[in-house]
Amino acid sequence: MSSLPQILFLLVLGASGYILYKRISYLRQTILLGKPLARNDRPGERWKTMALVAFGQKKMFKRVGPALLHLIIYVSFVVINLEVLEFIIDGLAGTHRIFAPFLAGFYTLAMNVFEVLALGVLISCVAFLVRRNGMKVPRLSSAELKGWPKLDANLILWIEIVLMLAILTMNATDQLLAYRGVEGYIPLGGLWISSSLQGLFDGLSSSTLLLLERGAWWFHILGILGFAIYVTYSKHLHIFLAFPNTWYANLEPQGKIPNMEVVTQEVKSMLGLQAAPEPTDQADIGRFGAKDVPDLSWVQVMNAFSCTECGRCTAECPANLTGKKLSPRKIMMDTRDRAEEISRANAAGKDGVNDGKSLLGDYISQEEINACTSCNACVEACPVNIDPLSIILELRRYTAMEESGSPAQWNAMFQNIETSFAPWKFPPTDRFNWAAKVNQEDTKPTTNE
Repeated sequence: MSSLPQILFLLVLGASGYILYKRISYLRQTILLGKPLARNDRPGERWKTMALVAFGQKKMFKRVGPALLHLIIYVSFVVINLEVLEFIIDGLAGTHRIFAPFLAGFYTLAMNVFEVLALGVLISCVAFLVRRNGMKVPRLSSAELKGWPKLDANLILWIEIVLMLAILTMNATDQLLAYRGVEGYIPLGGLWISSSLQGLFDGLSSSTLLLLERGAWWFHILGILGFAIYVTYSKHLHIFLAFPNTWYANLEPQGKIPNMEVVTQEVKSMLGLQAAPEPTDQADIGRFGAKDVPDLSWVQVMNAFSCTECGRCTAECPANLTGKKLSPRKIMMDTRDRAEEISRANAAGKDGVNDGKSLLGDYISQEEINACTSCNACVEACPVNIDPLSIILELRRYTAMEESGSPAQWNAMFQNIETSFAPWKFPPTDRFNWAAKVNQEDTKPTTNE
């Protein structure tokens, strides 16, 4: 390889790295729009959760068929991209298959494993395309997936198909050149998959084969670099965010709804269980609940960017199944879209937070959040431990405590709980009247007939 291709490769690598760095910095700033939240407790459990859920894809296997296809793509993504290291070294040093002379037979075995995985990815991606576009799976054809989300899902599958074809084309032409004795090309002793494709290229001249092989090489490395950048704009960002997302997941029992710390402090001080909190400057007083993205925690915002848009949460939601407007997937997509809207405005020198819009109202309606039963079905269904319920609860808290906008029946229940310590309108002293009646029935004499 002459110095010009090396310089070109270095420029492409540098430009891709810079774009990726800027995009990652942007995503980090966007996620940190959320409030601070400490979640580094119980590290042993967190490592275990990440290993089982992110690495092991434990929750995916509730549906075995799609899970196996997804596992093939996932394993292939990890293993095949090991070859990227050789691509980068060859591109920078002007070499070709630099590891082949050192690894000998093991190199051929590794190439065969890569090709088998590439074929597996091809089959899996075709199956997913048919399933997504031809089988009309309800959760894959919902209203919130129209437009870009649907196009994004299909684009990523086609990109993976083309990249795998590029690998097989590159290997097939590479070995034909090696068998013809072209300088710089090393015979690998037979590759299982690409050898079956050599007949397609056998009649071509060596110069044409060289052009095809180099073209496939460049296409593959440019595709990988472009894919890495594209993923940061796509729902497939979960490829990377699944790991921190499962690490920082809520480890408390799913039915446990956390109390609001400021309210807990006030109640404890009223009951004399702790000293009254220090007076707070009016400007520092936060909201009860959440109206917009900055009122959420950074973990909740990260949840939104980790969303795979698979729709398992919505498919399990009892409110959605009974025709309600609520879709937990849409809640996460709306949160992500609003966070990006704020971040883009901030990057342009505007005040993205005070732009006259908010997450609640402009993106998510009260009808949606009021339909939630707080059953945690969406949390249990998510393959990467996203928690849509926590966002819904924060939005409902804001509606109830800041706007008094809860439904009238709910407000009556809230008032009863406040005054009578129960959802029903009767005094606490009457709470066990039913037990007294039961005791009276038990003590009545029985007559023998």
